[in-house]
Amino acid sequence: MTKDNNSRFEFIFTSLVKNSPRLFTTIQAVLRAYETSKLYRDLKLRGSIIRDQQLVLLPLEQVYNQIPDAWNLSSDQGNLGQFFVTNVRLVWHANLAQNFNVSVPYMQMKSVKIKDSKFGKALVVETQPKCGGYILGFRLHPPERLEAILKEILSLHKIFSVNPIFGVDFKEEEEAPSLEQLKVERVDDDVEIVTTDTNDVFAAYYAEGSDGTEKDITFDEDIGLACETLPEGW
Repeated sequence: MTKDNNSRFEFIFTSLVKNSPRLFTTIQAVLRAYETSKLYRDLKLRGSIIRDQQLVLLPLEQVYNQIPDAWNLSSDQGNLGQFFVTNVRLVWHANLAQNFNVSVPYMQMKSVKIKDSKFGKALVVETQPKCGGYILGFRLHPPERLEAILKEILSLHKIFSVNPIFGVDFKEEEEAPSLEQLKVERVDDDVEIVTTDTNDVFAAYYAEGSDGTEKDITFDEDIGLACETLPEGW
């Protein structure tokens, strides 16, 4: 069952391998991997991503920079908090309320630049339209670090674009052998065909010692049946 906007679609798949749950378990594993890796690719607001003023790291995630005095300029007065730069995303949270936070993965970033604001120079992050098209502004202290932090973010974004981290570990199964590897050379059987003068197809089914001629029939009084005359000595 799938859903797109206000429409729902249902797809039914049947496995040709009888009594094998592999198709079902494979789809369940893929769905579970997709659901548990959303923070690598989706913008997240007010999530449970901060614990004791520290970022809860994702698998394979590394913090490259942590800025303690970072203002979120989403309100008229601004909110003081901490700013994290990792190899997967940018994260900000308020000092007074850990659940007031935002996580912006590099996958959803449209642009990152420095702009003038009523608070002074600010780092402006614009997200892709498909995730809401947010424009987020941050004022970092001291302001002289803005250029260095911008350069660091652009560098990490470039590295992520070349070698993205999706948060899904998988192991490739052994590749099936190619058709060339499965081909077997044709070998002609060493069979000798013997031709005979007879064309009697029943000859192979005669009993041992039979030449195909009819035998004399006698009546045996002991058993009360008529049968072929037994050979001499029987």
